[in-house]
Amino acid sequence: MSGRVIVVGSVNVDLTMRVAQLPRPGETVTGGRLTRHHGGKSANQAVAAARNGAPTIFVGAIGDDDLGRAAHAALAQEGIDVSELAVLPREDTGVAVILIDTAGENCIAVASGANAALSAAQVADSLSRIGPDAEDVLLFSNEISPDALSEGLRWGRAAAATTILNPAPAGGLSEEILSLADVLTPNEGELAALAPTYDATADRIEVAARQLAARGATGCTVLVTLAERGAVLVSAAQAQELPALRVVVVDTVGAGDALNGTLAAELAGGRDIAAACERAVVAAGLTTMRHGARQGMPRRAELDRAAEQYRLSVPAGTE
Repeated sequence: MSGRVIVVGSVNVDLTMRVAQLPRPGETVTGGRLTRHHGGKSANQAVAAARNGAPTIFVGAIGDDDLGRAAHAALAQEGIDVSELAVLPREDTGVAVILIDTAGENCIAVASGANAALSAAQVADSLSRIGPDAEDVLLFSNEISPDALSEGLRWGRAAAATTILNPAPAGGLSEEILSLADVLTPNEGELAALAPTYDATADRIEVAARQLAARGATGCTVLVTLAERGAVLVSAAQAQELPALRVVVVDTVGAGDALNGTLAAELAGGRDIAAACERAVVAAGLTTMRHGARQGMPRRAELDRAAEQYRLSVPAGTE
């Protein structure tokens, strides 16, 4: 690896319930099974990057509670540098409640806790100690405050590092924040929220992605994730469809996080954007084969094998 992955963002504990069907508004669904997992979009993405072999540093915040201590230990066990994971005594560690049906679809509610309390000053202090440079990749999602997010992106831009913004959730993202991102990785819903011309056909996805790219940094690349349909990569040089890895889907939770963390690791390792996005799509597919946001995330050897098979199976003419 030539560079580091520096993840700035959220840490949650996931309370996951598996149910026969997702409840409609006002409906109670019984017979669920509850489990607890470590989560948070950014923390999951850091795990994906670290499992792919990238030196990974995490900047974020937890509460001074049992959930936070467990979350800290879980990240450290993955080989992630957690020296900049702040403990905020007056805040609770973030919690996500996740419902998953038998088809693997999910809905999620989040109590942000310490994630929302992470300040721009804390992000700046952490990044000043880390000292990002042009070989590094800074990875962000939108589960921290706008001030903290924009401060981190500005540091990335000042260091000439590559900045990736996973605009999830899509709400509250200012033009300034978007303009600091070199790579944007929305799903279909987020693309629709950020690009008004969105339409769920291939050509209109490209049009909407180019519209979104214009809101990002000069030369911004957009990777639109399309669940079982794979992804579409749109840059100034190309528009490329990336079919999904053919797998039996068990659980879609964490697939997007695996994609983003793997993308950051591949770019930090020196791959070009097209090759990095291809491997990120493969990692996302592998993750859906197992239960849990992190449990299914592949390590580098598994990803290498699957990526080679993927390249052999992708039909000609997808670029």
